[in-house]
Amino acid sequence: MDKGPAATPPAGPGASGTTYEAIKAIPVRHYGRWISAVVVAVLLAWLVYAFSQGKIIWATVGDKLFDPAVLAGLGNTIIISISAMALGLVLGILFAVMRLSNNPVTSFVSWLYIWFFRGTPVYVQLLVWFSLPLIFQYINLGPIYKNETVDVMTPFMVALLGLGLNEGAYMAEIVRAGIQSVDEGQSEASHALGMTRTQTMRRVVLPQAMRVIIPPTGNEFINMLKTSSLVSAVQYTELLRASSNIGSTAGAVIEMYFVASIWYLALTSVFSVGQYYLERRYARGSLRSLPPTPFERLKANLNMFRRTEVAK
Repeated sequence: MDKGPAATPPAGPGASGTTYEAIKAIPVRHYGRWISAVVVAVLLAWLVYAFSQGKIIWATVGDKLFDPAVLAGLGNTIIISISAMALGLVLGILFAVMRLSNNPVTSFVSWLYIWFFRGTPVYVQLLVWFSLPLIFQYINLGPIYKNETVDVMTPFMVALLGLGLNEGAYMAEIVRAGIQSVDEGQSEASHALGMTRTQTMRRVVLPQAMRVIIPPTGNEFINMLKTSSLVSAVQYTELLRASSNIGSTAGAVIEMYFVASIWYLALTSVFSVGQYYLERRYARGSLRSLPPTPFERLKANLNMFRRTEVAK
């Protein structure tokens, strides 16, 4: 049964006859917090006022927020982001395993891939893939496939290869770090049970490495949503390009940039919530108790206020 906080003992004589006075607890005043809060509030108000005085037609932002062309570009952004991230994840796992291989050839090829795609800007990579028809007129795979390069390298394919191959290099390092975080005794125990290296990696190592791999992977996907705006340079009509086209024809360039920014913020916010719950799921084996969710924190705060009112 909850008896509430312990009451402060009244002043009076002690066991030896000495008189004690009641302790008066004086809370510490944090003047720095108040000053910093006022400064931040003033700066924020000044920023809002500055934008309110600019030559921005805010009604256009609201009118074009759900424009069909903008929504189509939003859908293309989601499609190319998920597709490129899936390709990057597959390549990351493949090249991470190759990097950790005892085979010097596969290890070197993996290192070369990671070195090249991490060392060159993704914008340059997109332009190289977009200009590939200038180098190869045909893509000839013998009896399997043959076609003109300009027909194969569509804007979507260019965006997928440019973003996916670049992401694969970063994911390879993330997966490699996750695999190396698993204790070697796990692999030794699985080998003692008769598992092959492939079975050990698939059934033992990778499931345990997910706790380390998931958080940076979520960050990479959030970054992918924003990096996808670069594919507008290769004629792929995603959110930024769709918004820019409307802004150029309607004479509302800055307003359409605000529209694109609002949708980017909405996308990153939604996927950040998903990332939080995914990280929380994979943290079950490493934490004694999971941290409370935002809804649980809100409920706890509301219950605290209710208990305070009842106490009054």
